[in-house]
Amino acid sequence: MRPFYVTTPIYYANDRPHIGTAYSTIAADVLARYKKLRGHPTRFLTGVDEHGQKLERRAKEEGLSPQDFVDRMAPPFRIAWEELGCEHDDFIRTTEPRHVKRVQEMWRRAQKSGDIYEGEYEGWYCVADEAFYTEKELVDGKSPTGRPVERVREKSYFFRLSNYTEKLLAFYEANPKFVQPEGRYNEVKNFVREGLKDLSISRTTFRWGIPVPSDPEHVIYVWFDALTNYISALGAPSDQSSPEFEKFWPKHGEAVHLVGKDILRFHAVFWPAFLMSVGIETPSQVWAHGWLTVNGEKMSKSVGNFIPPGPLVEAFGADVLRYYLMRDIALGQDGDFSHANLIARYHGDLGNGLGNLLNRLVASIVQKSLGGLVPHIHFDELEQIDRDLIAQAEKTAEGAAKHFDAVAPHRALEAIWELVIATNKYVDQTAPWSLAKNDDKKRLRQVAYTVLEALRWMSVMLWPVMPGKCDALRAQLGLPPIRPTEDTDKWPSAWGGLAGGTMTKPAEPLFPRFDDDKQRAVLERLGALPVAPTAAAPKPSKPKPLSEEKRVDAAKTETTAGAAATSTEKALCTIDDVMKVELRLGLVKSADRVPKSDKLLRLLVDIGEAEPRQILAGIGKTYEPEQLLGRRIVVIANLAPRKMMGLESHGMVLAASDENGLSVLSVDKDLAAGSIVK
Repeated sequence: MRPFYVTTPIYYANDRPHIGTAYSTIAADVLARYKKLRGHPTRFLTGVDEHGQKLERRAKEEGLSPQDFVDRMAPPFRIAWEELGCEHDDFIRTTEPRHVKRVQEMWRRAQKSGDIYEGEYEGWYCVADEAFYTEKELVDGKSPTGRPVERVREKSYFFRLSNYTEKLLAFYEANPKFVQPEGRYNEVKNFVREGLKDLSISRTTFRWGIPVPSDPEHVIYVWFDALTNYISALGAPSDQSSPEFEKFWPKHGEAVHLVGKDILRFHAVFWPAFLMSVGIETPSQVWAHGWLTVNGEKMSKSVGNFIPPGPLVEAFGADVLRYYLMRDIALGQDGDFSHANLIARYHGDLGNGLGNLLNRLVASIVQKSLGGLVPHIHFDELEQIDRDLIAQAEKTAEGAAKHFDAVAPHRALEAIWELVIATNKYVDQTAPWSLAKNDDKKRLRQVAYTVLEALRWMSVMLWPVMPGKCDALRAQLGLPPIRPTEDTDKWPSAWGGLAGGTMTKPAEPLFPRFDDDKQRAVLERLGALPVAPTAAAPKPSKPKPLSEEKRVDAAKTETTAGAAATSTEKALCTIDDVMKVELRLGLVKSADRVPKSDKLLRLLVDIGEAEPRQILAGIGKTYEPEQLLGRRIVVIANLAPRKMMGLESHGMVLAASDENGLSVLSVDKDLAAGSIVK
């Protein structure tokens, strides 16, 4: 099987780990665990970048030598990744001798190829970004990231990046998947098409860096230094053969870099050019993920919302945080970390969905009616409803694997949750408690085995994301923890792997529920309780009850967000009013007409909870039900349930309308069901 190598950015050692760096590291760990599960030889690298002017200045402010400062700053990253269950195979520090040696060798080879020359640099430099900028790139006199710049004039060595404009464009053309997502790749190609300028790759105005070979008055520019970590950790470049480099670099394997979109240019332009210069293959792929906001606000030290992962792990557990980040935030897109949404996923998907499914079978039916043993059954005697669930499991395994392979863990989890939902529905339909009460042991055994085997499949497919909880689930099924081995594919493919006669071992619920008091205490401890308004809003007058037909007409009006206002005066709302409305992306799982109504459609919509929501929408004169199947639509998720035409509707579909008709609001990207709309 093809070796797989995944890397995070090496994090700058001037600050502590936070939820943004945790997201990158968890994503890399999930991909590494998935590949290991499939039997691929796998290596996962992370680490810290410990050189540069910014660190030199920070150390001086703290009264420390640069080395003492970075020695203090590196351990918290190791500790954080361990707390989050991230099992990296290597943790590199750029001050390590093995790295310094390889960077200097990289320099010598690039110089030998004629791509490094000495000159003088004059221009704008941003210490915080560790980047040079042209006058054209400045925004209001600052770097594109909004940070201050300094005018620098000094002797410098340059890399002939200008020689690589056409080479890089040809490379991009030949490797259309090199940068993902596609929109980021287009940005990179447009930047290169404008023409590349030679790059200053040494500094003389500070000393904290790797000395330039043969000219120690210069230190190597931090990005030439930092980017080399991806191969220095594998023992390259070197005059001697490195088995790890030969095994994991793309000549024989697949190498994927996960980076933030703010450092994409360094990885997708500078890094391939450096590698081409020294005759080394480029990585297979660079995945650029977006930025995280926190509870709708940009992360900022002044606001105080740089959230460390440790307290969240203490409150919810590492696996819950891992699941939430991988499910709610699509890799490649910007995302928002929300304490409220984390708790909603905990109670909805995990508690009511997966945890309750395990508890209601193992701790209840199997223990009380089957002596705690996995039943023996004859598979040729299963009923159609059983076979339908097996087919769903097979479909789920195929789909989830496809999404993990495509570096889309949020889509993989979405696919797996289709099986969780289907299995809960299966339990409701087969009613094993009634079978036990009626002493229908044969049918009870068939139903119980089907659910237990579905849980086994889930434990394998979810293991890359929630290894601890999945091993705990497996323990309740009487199974050992998952331990991947090379060349053995453990992804579920054959139904019936759970042996009859296995003794189950019920335990405490996987996801114990937080009551209101505990939830409030947790949020208070995390500093995440909403600020109470300074004055109570006036109570609205109680509306008069509407007739059934008028309620239907009201439903249509409410779903057409663009309807013309009937009043010339519109009351202004505050941001607090807006924040009360929870908009989510919903995936339409089924759609049909409401009997005796030509206006109402009954939709079952997945908004990222354990069960799809039933929503009635007054759009039946515009849409046929089949037109909505599989559509990703925008819904109001926190609207109180109400009844129309004898059916409960829990949510509201948003649409716009004018004289040309009505159109349901949707999105132009394949985002995960349940994603926050803002």
